[in-house]
Amino acid sequence: MDSVKSFYYTMSVSINGSELDPVTNSGSDDEAESEDIGMEGFGDFGMGMPGGKGFEFGSMGEQGDFTLVGYSSDEAMESFLDGTCTIVDGNVFEEGTKEYHCIITDELATYNDINVGDTITIVNPNDEEEVYELEVVGTYNNSQSTVTSGGFMQGFSASSDAANQIYLSYNALDAIVTTSSENAVETTDEETGITTTTALPKQTSGTYVFATVEDYELFSTGVYEAGLSEDYTISSSDITQYENSLLPLENLSQMSMYFLIVVFAIGGIILVVLNIFNVRERKYEVGVLTAIGMKKRNVSMQFVLETLIVTIAFVVIGGGIGAVTSVPVTNSLLASQIEAQQSQSENDGEAFGRDTNFDRGSMSGGMPSMPDIENIPDGFMSNAASYVQEVSSATDLGVLLKLLGIGVLLALVASAASVIFITRYDPLKILANRD
Repeated sequence: MDSVKSFYYTMSVSINGSELDPVTNSGSDDEAESEDIGMEGFGDFGMGMPGGKGFEFGSMGEQGDFTLVGYSSDEAMESFLDGTCTIVDGNVFEEGTKEYHCIITDELATYNDINVGDTITIVNPNDEEEVYELEVVGTYNNSQSTVTSGGFMQGFSASSDAANQIYLSYNALDAIVTTSSENAVETTDEETGITTTTALPKQTSGTYVFATVEDYELFSTGVYEAGLSEDYTISSSDITQYENSLLPLENLSQMSMYFLIVVFAIGGIILVVLNIFNVRERKYEVGVLTAIGMKKRNVSMQFVLETLIVTIAFVVIGGGIGAVTSVPVTNSLLASQIEAQQSQSENDGEAFGRDTNFDRGSMSGGMPSMPDIENIPDGFMSNAASYVQEVSSATDLGVLLKLLGIGVLLALVASAASVIFITRYDPLKILANRD
């Protein structure tokens, strides 16, 4: 679709290592043993088949100590683009290469005394006889490894620790998975009819990139026309999080709009009254001008022109003052809106007796926003919202032009009252009745 700026994808596979030990942050051997026991328990529940090779179709298979992640392109390596990961030795594998080249974390390299250029051997957890060799072309530092290791997934598998993630090209990992599938051993139990396989199970994840929110909305509707089943829902956590971050600003904008409407309404009424008094005060001038032969429409245009000149001059002056003062005033009002939003979240927490896992900004529809991993305290979820804290500009040329247009419109409406009075005046009566 034309609305899609780009698309990239990754593949993940859980594997073990031959003479390659995973990094653990458990702190003691006892805790490490308890984690291993936990994983054995999961194997008994059907992810792997106890007492034999392979796993049941549709399940996850045996979970290894490491995670292989294959990237379709450099663009897909978001953690390197946002600075979370950085190469400390060697370099990243070539984009799209089919060579078995990989990069590992500096923690894993230090823990196993691995250098750039060394070869590591990985093992299929579902078939220990199936091995592959990868050449280490670089080591990288993952600033999130010490953060994610404390999460609830740490007790689930060592492969969930960011320090034990091994990156390589999607094409290289796809070749490994394809080879594993071609050489897989499949067996069917005659009694239960359950079919097991030793092939490496994979998980593929794709990411769509859009230039604007409008492009995303076009995609959200057009994808169904392209054939996607209505059973699927299109959503974007990035857009939802962005919209939630603007919630205090939108509340402030709505409040300002109501205030602006009231100001314009009152200002329009005052302007009409002032024009009426202005014409009444200058009634003799109108009588003299019309008495010497000036047409009433020309006299009316004079009053209209005077009103427009004054309006334009003071809209420019007021707009200039507003442009200077709008930023600090807006930021001050925005701070109060953010405080009110956070206070509402605290009230929700008190009502529930714990942190809530939703944002009020997402209750009208869409997915709840996911906070940054750095903001998650001890638990897996928290109601941490990142709001827009300040604005750099609240007034621009477009705003000034709109204000000028509204000012001119109000001036014309107010001048209409002047025109009505002028056209009804009788110049002879005005001159005869002058005090």
